[in-house]
Amino acid sequence: MAVLKMQRITVCALKKNRKAILERLQALGTVEIDISLPKEEGLMQMDTAGSRFTFLKYAQMADRSLEILENCCPKKQSLFSGLEGKPLVEKEEYESVVQSRDALSGKVRKIIALDKEIAENQGKIQKLEVQAEGLAPWMSLSVPMNYEGTMQTAMMIGTVPGQRSSEDLYQLFAQNAPEVEAVDMEIISTDKDYTYLAVLCMKSDKVRVEGALRGIGFAVPSQLPNRRPQDVYQTLKKEQEQLEKTNENLKRQIMEFQEVQKQIRMLADYFRIRADKYEVLGNLPQTEHVFFVSGYIPEKYGAAVEKELTGRYEAVVERTQIDEGEEAPVLLQNNSFASSVEGVISAFGLPGKGDIDPSMITAVCYVFLFGLMLSDAAYGVLVSAACAAALIRFPRMGAEMKKSLQLFFWCGLSTLFWGIMFGGYFGDVINVVSRTFFGHEVGIPAAWFVPLNDPMKMLVFSMLFGTIHLFLGLAVKGYMCLRDRQYMDFVCDVVLWFCLLVGLILILLPTELFASISQMTFVFPGWVGQLAKVLAVAGAVGILLMSGRSSKNPGVRIALGAYDLYNITGWVSDVLSYSRLLALGLATGVIASVVNQMGSMLGGGIPGAILFIVVFFIGHTFNIGINLLGAYVHTCRLQYVEFFGKFYEGGGRAFHPFKENTKYVDIKEENIV
Repeated sequence: MAVLKMQRITVCALKKNRKAILERLQALGTVEIDISLPKEEGLMQMDTAGSRFTFLKYAQMADRSLEILENCCPKKQSLFSGLEGKPLVEKEEYESVVQSRDALSGKVRKIIALDKEIAENQGKIQKLEVQAEGLAPWMSLSVPMNYEGTMQTAMMIGTVPGQRSSEDLYQLFAQNAPEVEAVDMEIISTDKDYTYLAVLCMKSDKVRVEGALRGIGFAVPSQLPNRRPQDVYQTLKKEQEQLEKTNENLKRQIMEFQEVQKQIRMLADYFRIRADKYEVLGNLPQTEHVFFVSGYIPEKYGAAVEKELTGRYEAVVERTQIDEGEEAPVLLQNNSFASSVEGVISAFGLPGKGDIDPSMITAVCYVFLFGLMLSDAAYGVLVSAACAAALIRFPRMGAEMKKSLQLFFWCGLSTLFWGIMFGGYFGDVINVVSRTFFGHEVGIPAAWFVPLNDPMKMLVFSMLFGTIHLFLGLAVKGYMCLRDRQYMDFVCDVVLWFCLLVGLILILLPTELFASISQMTFVFPGWVGQLAKVLAVAGAVGILLMSGRSSKNPGVRIALGAYDLYNITGWVSDVLSYSRLLALGLATGVIASVVNQMGSMLGGGIPGAILFIVVFFIGHTFNIGINLLGAYVHTCRLQYVEFFGKFYEGGGRAFHPFKENTKYVDIKEENIV
């Protein structure tokens, strides 16, 4: 409900307490470090880039060792493991890990070394597999591959492209070397690409035979071992098996470190925290004996932090108000209902200078409109029940995820309410089931009306809710003007627009055009019609004359007023945008009804029941998924474009405190705030 007021805090303390003060500030997580002290002679800064790089390297090594352990010892994770959040560890347990960090770092290096050896062996195995695969076509060769023949004969082995028969080979050879008759070509094997040959000829004909073979694409293998292919293949397989056994042994050695996996996680976070601390340390101005820290702190925490720093570390702490032109970081503080919509607001932009925190009013409008779009009681129960179960089951989930689930919990309750009002329970499933399987129709009547039966009524009320939403935004703008004592702006930019819009609405309601569209008739007393005309004319004239009040030139002033008055068309388009409430509400009901009708196509009986159950689960799962997404997107759009456009600019900078940014665990700290 409010943006926390910020103060600038400056700390001056002895260098002997520098490490302790920084670690305590990091543990508290309440100060955003922002060094804005004047550079004076005698102040210097430490070069901590090397130390920070070292700590980041150690953190990455610990991360790598954890990846290796998880690959070697994979754990089954549930579908919702991403909601579990980081485990909370006691400060004493974390400190014990810090004390034994050297031994744990040695184990990290050992894990990485073992994994590197496994990778090297795996590379050797792949190389042996390639060599063995290259020998496969030659397995039927009974002599070594580098065998050159006898005293009188010469032997050559190689390949020719394509699949060739003996007749083809002899015919092609004869065309290239008809004078050579004493030659024998034996096909060792063939595949789709090559024919593998062993060629035997007289030594005196070797040169001519080689030339003829090259003419038909004969190629000699790159490697010719001096043993039979069968023997070489068996040797390669034995080496491969030995390397695989070695890798299995190395993996077992890695698995022995599984018991220290939790400690390695804390070690990785320790190095990450140290890296962040040294990044800040490198920016601190300091002298030979003292150092300075400055930044932003929420005013509500300032006194407690000042008391601890002055009492425990004898520091000098100064807290000052933020300068008028200084842009302070933004931190919102809301109850559980309003905070649920902070993610939606931050996606648009946090409150900027002069903005209010719109969390509460946005939460109310968001939940209201979301439920109106989804508008099925059964879907609302499912959404709220699922979110409530997740919030209870996983209390340590991330803050942003928790806020999102809380938002959908409230949206589910709103959907339940509107589903009861419109009579939607998985569409018309109660009617369909009772009619199909029991022979008579039983249903739960709508508490208000059924949009599918009366879409024009739903359209009118969608426009009404949209108008109220827009008027609410304009009213917030009026509040901001009064808060800032901008009374002229309040009258000219808010009151005059209210007069114009209310007057036009009162003029429109009794007309036949509105009656034909809405099927509703309004009859006002004569004085109401006169009042409506007065309001509309007064508002239009006031806007025409006063919207350009910043200009002293009468012509420019009137032109600016006319341009602003033209913005009435923007109001019309904004109101029409709320027809999406009708569209999405009807889409939910229509798709649900179609699913129910498809499920009942086989009628009653066991086959019909089986088909209905299958179609029911698949169809309604699809329907709730697609319409949840649609309701989320379009509700956000109505907030961002139509509602925020009336009073909210955003653009604030988020508060980023100096804290323990851990990856794996949260450390339980003694907190003073």
